[in-house]
Amino acid sequence: MNASDPLYLDKAAPEIFAAMAGVSKLIHAAAAEVGISERLIELVNLRVSQINGCAYCLDVHHAKAVRLGEDPRRIAVLQEWQETELFDDVESAALELAECITLIPEPADRVVVEDCARAGLGDAGYAVIAWAAISMNAFNRISITSHHPVR
Repeated sequence: MNASDPLYLDKAAPEIFAAMAGVSKLIHAAAAEVGISERLIELVNLRVSQINGCAYCLDVHHAKAVRLGEDPRRIAVLQEWQETELFDDVESAALELAECITLIPEPADRVVVEDCARAGLGDAGYAVIAWAAISMNAFNRISITSHHPVR
């Protein structure tokens, strides 16, 4: 074993990674229950991964979003979604909440975003998007720490 070789955390502790994957499945099931589309979950995953700079996760979730029928134009402008009119109110609330959870702004700013997100998503939708963003942040850190390659 060479210290410069990547240590893939998912392979080093597969039972922990399996638990993380289980959380992801629960999030997708909860999203379906409250009417949040898989496409919106993938937009959240992409936006969080953009912020965190996780190339591996960007590659994975870009492919999933395209497979789910997401418009390539919307993916192309996702980093500057607020500068467009391509995202509806629910999507905007979800993306803003995901950014807030990822960037963790000052408490007063966070409260404003959280209040708007709850108003736009409802409590159940807010919870699903929050868990999706939290989970994606964790997966980004797993992939970044593991040096997962984009193939």
